[in-house]
Parts: sequence; C-alpha cells; structure tokens
Amino acid sequence: MEKLKLILKPPALKKGATIGVIAPASPLAQPEYLERGLEFWRSRGYRVRTGRHISKAAGYLAGNDADRLADLHWMFRDPEIGAIICLRGGYGSLRLLAGLDYDLVLSHPKILLGYSDITALHLAFNKIAGLVTFHGPMIYPELGGPVPDPYTEKALFRTLATTAPLGTIPPAPELPAPVSIIPGQAEGMVTGGNLSLVTATLGTTFEIDTRGRILFLEEIDEAPYRLDRMLTQLQLAGKLEEAAGIVFGYCTRCDDKRRGLTALEVITARLKPLGRPCFYGLPAGHVKPQATLPLGIRARLDATACTLTYLEAATAPI
Repeated sequence: MEKLKLILKPPALKKGATIGVIAPASPLAQPEYLERGLEFWRSRGYRVRTGRHISKAAGYLAGNDADRLADLHWMFRDPEIGAIICLRGGYGSLRLLAGLDYDLVLSHPKILLGYSDITALHLAFNKIAGLVTFHGPMIYPELGGPVPDPYTEKALFRTLATTAPLGTIPPAPELPAPVSIIPGQAEGMVTGGNLSLVTATLGTTFEIDTRGRILFLEEIDEAPYRLDRMLTQLQLAGKLEEAAGIVFGYCTRCDDKRRGLTALEVITARLKPLGRPCFYGLPAGHVKPQATLPLGIRARLDATACTLTYLEAATAPI
C-alpha cells in the first residue's frame, strides 16, 4: 500500500441523508445511549441505519474483527449512507487496519466521525486513501447523552454540512482557558488524534506522517509519566521535530494530584525545547463541549492567540 498525495474530500452532509452507525471498537454497556443517539439524528431530519453487528460483544470488543470490519465496509459500500458515525471508542479499531479495503474507501468516500480509539481509522484513511475524516462526537457519550451540548451540536453540523472554508474553531468558555506553550504561527495539514493511538502506529504501515503538518493530540486517563513516555517516543521517532506546529486538546483526568504534577506541566516540559509553535486547550478530545476537527486539510495554527483556523472546506459539494 502506497501513500497517496491527493486529498479526497467526502461529499457534504445533506439534510435528510441516511446516517450509518457502527461499532468498530468496544461494545456499549448502556443501550439507552444508542436509542437516544439514533433519536438525535432522526429528530434533526435524518434517517439512521445501524450496522448488522452493532449489538455484539466479545469481551472488550464489539464483536469479532470480521464482523466489525464487515459493518464498516458495508457502510462505505451502501450508496444510501451519507455519513458513518462511530458508536464509541474504547479499543479495537487498530485491529481492523490491515483488513480494510482502501480501494472501496477511495471509490466511495464518505464522512467518518469519531475520536479516541477511532484515531486508528483516521490515521489509516488519511495516509492510505487520502480521505479527509472528522475527529468529533460519537453516540457515546455525546450525541446519545441525556441532553446534547449546544456547542458540540452546532460545531458538528457546521463542519459536516458546509462546503465553504471553515475558519477558526470557536472558543468554548466553559472549558479552562487555553495556554500558549511556544508562541508563533504555522500552517499545514492537520493530523493526529488520541496520543496513545498515535503512538501505537509507530513502526507500522499506518505510522503517522507529521512532516510539515499541524499535529493535534489529546488524551484521557493517562498519568503524567505515561504522557511523558508517549511524547518522548514520538520525539525519538522524529515526529515532533518534523511537525510545523503542535496543538493539544485537553488531557482529561491526567493530572497526578498525589504528586502535584499536571499534564500541562509535562507537556510544556517536553515540547518547549522543540521551538515549534504550540498551545494547549483546543476544545477537542474527551471534553464537553467538543469541536469537530477535520483531519487531512490545511489550517493555520496561531500559538500566540491560541487559535486554529481552517483554510479550506472539509467536504466536497454534493
């Protein structure tokens, strides 16, 4: 499999389209989230279709690899599906990468939405197929929650439905204020996702390419020393130095209160010597509210003002 240089933008989401929901990672323990998530889309004028194996469970996986892969391929193949939404994260997407039909993706480009463990799919589709994908809310916990967040919903539809340049990701006042780590500006394609998954691709066909790009990272439930270890591994692999700039979302529940060490302190210590424009606190990751970030298109990072501005549309006209 060779990397493609072309950017493949999926068709924009149109009103009344059919939304496909799949579970490429872990199973859902709370079925009410699925019902509410499907109703979220129906109540906004969309039709929904779930994967044939979406309710399966095999320990920490939502069914075996073949079933999860079959649902993903089916959604890309079905001409009625306008966007593919992931049920949740957890673990399992990485196991699917070697079996994915990338020619199918190339011939039927579609919106793929998810984050956390879904980072594995983002990296593979971006690198092998050149497909622009979307780091954003899933059925669990966001869209199927008791009360969907207004910022999250507005950002979602603004990103998926417009064919105009997206512009600047709006700030989320409910979240802690962003922090400039290394002031400066940079431009490049946005890539990345969950830090653990980005690190897990190193040494594989699907290894992240950060050359001249804006590297986005976020994390949850990892102790500061683990953040340090993963960032150090990325640095040793040359991935941090090769990036034009680095932007962190939030590292949720990653502070070590017992030792008095915060995730931000670790990130600052590891990234500041690199001299790349960098800031912490983009409203993305395991947070509420949450922006939807296209991966695979150009953006401008302003680490002095702590903003990320997309310079082009993420979707193609229908």
